[in-house]
Parts: sequence; structure tokens; C-alpha cells
Amino acid sequence: MSWWAALLLFLVTVALMEGFAYVMHRWVMHGPGWFLHASHHRARPGNWELNDLYAAIFAVPSFVMILGGVQLGWWPGFTWIGAGIAAYGAIYFGFHDVIVHKRLPTRYLPKSAYMKRIIQAHRLHHVVETKHGTVSFGFLVAPRPESLKAELKRRGRAGVRRSTGAELVSDPAER
Repeated sequence: MSWWAALLLFLVTVALMEGFAYVMHRWVMHGPGWFLHASHHRARPGNWELNDLYAAIFAVPSFVMILGGVQLGWWPGFTWIGAGIAAYGAIYFGFHDVIVHKRLPTRYLPKSAYMKRIIQAHRLHHVVETKHGTVSFGFLVAPRPESLKAELKRRGRAGVRRSTGAELVSDPAER
């Protein structure tokens, strides 16, 4: 397989993973997989939550494809698909766990409109503590926060935790 084809396959996989993540988050994690994901919509008493098992579950296909492509003689493209899945997982970890949920200490402050938008969208997703009624299921692509706030209001704010105001704004000047 040429390097250009491998790179293209890798990049396409990373891009398609956003759609896969949306589907899994919307219809599995907030569906039959809620028994694991519910821990992520509550205060975390320690470093880990049951929802962290999803990282291990989603790493399995990546590991198997890389192993198959590198060691087991499978089509070489599987290596690059597995690497793309792993890269998306690393991007997700950096964005979701480090930047948004601050599971590792960082001094990062979002400056770009894009980063502010996706962080605020994810925080708006978390104002709902229940399985139903949430908004914004993507991780790297998100609707405008104004649209999400309007949708929460339209739904009657069912399941929305009492606001301190901090999770509904992205800019301290808006507080």
C-alpha cells in the first residue's frame, strides 16, 4: 500500500470516527449502554468512573486491526484504519478528559471560537443528568450553543440540574 493511500485511509478513518462517536453516544450510551454512561453524568468521587470502560471497549477494534495488519498478514489497510481509530481516541481523550473535564491538570484556556463552541456544547450536554433530554452528542463537531440552549428550553428543561450559571456560558464576561 502506498504511503499516500495509507495516509488518506488514516485521515478518512479519523474523520468518520466523529460520526461513529455521535451514533454510539446518542443511541448506545444514552440508550441500552446508559448503565455504564450514567456515571459520567454524575459527580465523580474518584479518578475513575464506570463510563471509562467505553475507552477499553472502543480500543479493541483498533488493537485488533493494527495487530492483524502488522502481524497477522491481513490487508495492510487495516493497520491504518486501526491507527485512525486510535488517533481519534487520543484526540477524544485530550479534548474530553483533559480539556473539558479536567481529569489531568492543565492550564489550557480556550481562545479560538471553535474550542469555546465545542467546550460549551459539551457542557450543555452535561447539564442534563438523565438518559433522555440531552443535546449535543458529537465531540469535535457541535451545534451552536444558542441552538442547544433553545432546544433545552423547548424540552422544558427536563432532567436539567440546577444551574450555577458556570456550565451555561463559555466566556466569563457573559456571567
